[in-house]
Amino acid sequence: MLNLRARRPHSTLFGLVVYAVACGMLRVFLKVFYRLRTEGTERVPASGPALIAANHQSFLDPPAIGVDVRHRQLDFVARGGLFRFKPFGWAISQVNSIPLREDAPDTAAIKEIIRRLEQGSVVMIFPEGSRTEDGAMTSFSRGVAVLVKRAKCPVIPAAIEGAYDVWPRSRKFPKLFGRGRIAVRYGNLIPHDELFADGPDAALRRLEREIDAMRIQLRAELRERTGGRLPAPGPGDRALRASDEDQNDPAAGVDQPAAS
Repeated sequence: MLNLRARRPHSTLFGLVVYAVACGMLRVFLKVFYRLRTEGTERVPASGPALIAANHQSFLDPPAIGVDVRHRQLDFVARGGLFRFKPFGWAISQVNSIPLREDAPDTAAIKEIIRRLEQGSVVMIFPEGSRTEDGAMTSFSRGVAVLVKRAKCPVIPAAIEGAYDVWPRSRKFPKLFGRGRIAVRYGNLIPHDELFADGPDAALRRLEREIDAMRIQLRAELRERTGGRLPAPGPGDRALRASDEDQNDPAAGVDQPAAS
């Protein structure tokens, strides 16, 4: 029980148990249907706050990225629409989800993210702001740099690959029964001061480069594992180019980074 408490010290016992049970079930599902492989979870600190910044491919991303982190319970940012159906909203709230408005800057959500970080939580965000349209990674919202700078905590870049092929935006439900593979990799933790040594724009570009490089590498490794069968060739083979840099409005609010 003490070990469970250490994963999220400020959580209730009920919340800790619900999260642990949900993760166990999702872990089995992801490994059975998609042979999920995760590397680098030891880079998530055993205590203290951190932001996990990851690319966003599908609705499977939060559980796929989080279930193999056994020593911490993560907090997630989810789009507010997912909370409209109250039973489902209640369920995802029990696994530490933070609702984020999609139609306007959501200062309340940003304050809640920072509050949880101040409590010592590890919070996962998706800096692209929404799921990929075609499997390729898109440039990050400048609002992410504002959030990370205000949070004053280390950042862990993470990459997921294969989830787009399993559950693209065009499908209502994910593919099952051997029709996909998913891989996740955590990069090295970047201290806050190191990340912002050359300013917020450079910090954002560094996160983009590191996350997309890991994604492309995972893509190559998945093809090696499947004899070239998966992932299918497509726009996801394209790395984020310097010319693809942030196309968001420089004045955009910090509501964009994290909704899944």
